[in-house]
Amino acid sequence: MQVKNTLIKLLVAAAALFPAAVWAQTSSINAFSPYTMYGIGELNTPGTLPMRSMGGVGVAMRSTGVVNLLNPAAYSSIPQKTFLFNFGLEGQNYYNSQTVAGQSKSTAYNTFNFHDIAFQMPVARKLGLGFSLTPYSSVGYRTKYYHEYDPSDPVWGNVGRVQYNYEGEGDVTEVKLGLGWEVFKNFSVGVAAQYYWGSIDRTFTMTPTAITGEGTYTSSVGLDNYSISSVKGQVGVQWSPVLTQKRILTIGAAFDIGGDLNPEVTKRIYVGDIYNTTVKGDTTHLKMVLPRQLSAGIYYQTAKWAVGVDYAYQNWGDSNTATEMTGVSGSGDARTSYEVAYTNTSTFKVGVEYTPSRYDVRSFLKRWSYRAGFRYGYHNQTFNGDRLAQYAVTAGFGIPVKLWAISSIDVGVEYGRRGYNVAERVGLVRQQYFKFAVGFTLFAGAQENGEYWFSRPKYD
Repeated sequence: MQVKNTLIKLLVAAAALFPAAVWAQTSSINAFSPYTMYGIGELNTPGTLPMRSMGGVGVAMRSTGVVNLLNPAAYSSIPQKTFLFNFGLEGQNYYNSQTVAGQSKSTAYNTFNFHDIAFQMPVARKLGLGFSLTPYSSVGYRTKYYHEYDPSDPVWGNVGRVQYNYEGEGDVTEVKLGLGWEVFKNFSVGVAAQYYWGSIDRTFTMTPTAITGEGTYTSSVGLDNYSISSVKGQVGVQWSPVLTQKRILTIGAAFDIGGDLNPEVTKRIYVGDIYNTTVKGDTTHLKMVLPRQLSAGIYYQTAKWAVGVDYAYQNWGDSNTATEMTGVSGSGDARTSYEVAYTNTSTFKVGVEYTPSRYDVRSFLKRWSYRAGFRYGYHNQTFNGDRLAQYAVTAGFGIPVKLWAISSIDVGVEYGRRGYNVAERVGLVRQQYFKFAVGFTLFAGAQENGEYWFSRPKYD
C-alpha cells in the first residue's frame, strides 16, 4: 500500500508540474542576451544538475542516482524494481556591457524558471526507459538604437533622428523518450526520439522625429513569429572496460541526427496608427537546421571520486549557410555593421565529484557529494568572421535525504563569460552571467527504503 501511495504521489506531482513547466517555457524571458537576436537563440546547458555542476560532462556517466540526459545508452543502468525521478529549477543573472563611441554602457537582467523534468525506469532485465522535458534554447533581448539626422543621407536627409526598438522572446523545448539496452556484459546501446516545439516572437519599431517643430512621424512596426514543431533522433553507446566493486571506467559516445526544423514564419508590417493598419503580411517557412552533434566522453568513478571528460562537436555552419546583416550603428566614419553567420563549434568539458564517506553514520557532511567543473568552447555564430569564445566554471553539492539514501537535494552554481576575446576590439557586447540552481532527485527501490516496485505485496 505504501508503494502504491508513493507512486500515485509521483504521478500526480509530475502531472501538476508538466503544464506549469510548459507554460513557464513559453510565457517569460528565460535568457537576456543580444546574441539571441538570430536563429533559435541561446542554447541551454543540457543535463540534470549533478551533471551541470561538473561542467556538463555525462556522455559516459552511468549512475543509479542520476538521470542521464546526454546518452540514452545510460538508461540501461537503472536497477530492477526501482524508479528515478528528477526535477530542477534555475535562476540566472545576465550582465551585458559594451563600449559605444568611447562610452561604456551596461544592462543587467534576472530570470528564473524550471530546467528539467525527467525520470528513468526499468522495462525488463537490462532494458531501461528514460523520459525528459527540458528547455533547448531561449530568446530574450531588448535593444535600442538612434539614427542621428544626416542631411547628406539620400534616404533620411529630410527626416530627423530615428529611434529603433528591437525586442524578442520565446523558447524551444525538447521532449525526449528513449530506451537503453545492455546488449552484452558492460556494453550498452541506446536510442531516443526527440520532439522540439516552441514559439519565438521578434518585433522592431521605427519612430522618425520631425526636423523642425514638435511631434513625430507615424511609427512603423514589424512582427515576426516563428513556430517550431519537429521530430529528431539520437543514438548512443557506452562500454565499461573496467567494472569492479572498487572502480568503474566507462567510455561513451552519442550522436544527434539533427535535421531541418522548418519553422513556420508569420511576418507582418503595420503602421502604428490608431487602426494598426497592416502594410504587409505573409506566412512562409524558414530554412533552419539543427546541427548533427557528435559527443564522446570518458568517466571514471570509485567510492569517493568521480572524474569525467567530454568533447562535443556541432556542425552549425555546414547545416545553416545563410547569413544576416545587423543594423547599422554609429554615425559618419564610425558607422559599423556585422555579417552574422553560423559556424561549427567544439566544446570541451571536465568535471570532478568527491564524496568523503558515503556511508558514514557519524558525520552528515561526509556523506555529501562535492562537485566542480569547467567548460570551454565557441558561440555558434560569427560576426564579420570573428568567433566568440565562451567558458563556464561550475560548482555544487548533493545532500542525501537520509542515511544510505540515493535520493538527494542538489545545489549548483555557474559563472560564465562570452565574447571577451573579441568584443573590445570589434565593438561587440561582453557578456557574463551567474546561475543558481536547485535540483531534486527521488529514488524509489529496495536499495534505499525497502519499497519493491512493480511486484505484488504479500501484505497490504
